Amino acid sequence: MAEITQHDGTWTFDGETVRIVPGQGRGVHPVRRELGELAVPLRAVAGISFEPHRKGGRLRLRLRDGACPVLRAADGRLKDTADPYQLAVEKDRGGVADYFVEEVRNALLLEQVPSGPTDGFLLPGPSVPVAGGGGDGTASFDGETVRLTWNWKAEEVKSSGGPVAFPVSEVTGVHWMPSIGLANGHLRFIRGVAGLSSAPAPAAEYDPYALDLWGLSKKEYTAVLVAAAVLVRLPNAMAPDTAGPGTAAIPGAAAAASGTAIGATAAAGAVGAGPDEGGAAEGARLSKAPATPPATATATPPGPTAATPTPAPAPDAPPAADDHDVLLRRLRELGELHRSGVLTEDEFTAAKQAVLKRL
Repeated sequence: MAEITQHDGTWTFDGETVRIVPGQGRGVHPVRRELGELAVPLRAVAGISFEPHRKGGRLRLRLRDGACPVLRAADGRLKDTADPYQLAVEKDRGGVADYFVEEVRNALLLEQVPSGPTDGFLLPGPSVPVAGGGGDGTASFDGETVRLTWNWKAEEVKSSGGPVAFPVSEVTGVHWMPSIGLANGHLRFIRGVAGLSSAPAPAAEYDPYALDLWGLSKKEYTAVLVAAAVLVRLPNAMAPDTAGPGTAAIPGAAAAASGTAIGATAAAGAVGAGPDEGGAAEGARLSKAPATPPATATATPPGPTAATPTPAPAPDAPPAADDHDVLLRRLRELGELHRSGVLTEDEFTAAKQAVLKRL
């Protein structure tokens, strides 16, 4: 068990799951607090690193593309302080962070977890009901219905029509953009066949299906949680841990062919369900695999024939000394001996490093 506790939260790793519990102090970003505790399975992890600096450092857990709906909805736009998969590390805790990184990396190596894209979400996303936003209104989602309510800052075209509500079955895409500098952000929902129109969408301040986010408060970042909760429930979108790929209509592009998975950002700017790179790569690999040639019948000439001597089988090549599977088994054996108390911590570390150098 590896564990590190900091002001931002606590991370633990038991060999199978990285459990992230956010801190509750005033300095912890609202997105992290409202998202709550996360249980990240090892198969969702692409890598981990610790970046030390003069005042401490930052622990970063890198997830496989498509594994987390929050990261998919954010599309790389989350600030470091809002990213639930980053942890600010104090100066005197660098050694603990290094140990945590080593344990996760060793587990990824032992389990041979791929670092490429996933076939579907491996985390369930924010729990519902969820609400967030700011600027000219608030968005909420209960798992079935999206609601947008306006405040006194909303333009008349919005406020005059009153609150807006629509079922998630009508949503074909959702797009979240934080405010950047003097430019406002937005949370926009694309609905029905309107998403296939080539006409540009109205500005968020005049769009009754969008929030205009001004960035005056960290709270406005919580709109990304609403986007993520809707994203995992788009029609025909693949739920976490399902076996097969699914497709969903996305604005600005044709529906993906059968056998592709969700997750690509739509061409019109809405995040929807699109082709999954991992599934496509696997399909390409299978399509290029050479077919087994059919057996060819050979005519036997009449009459007796001389028996053809059967060549002796070639001797098996001796196994390589540094065979990958052998070394992985050795690492597992060392871990079991360490857990059972046969090996001390120093003995285990020395033996493990020796094996890792041969991989």
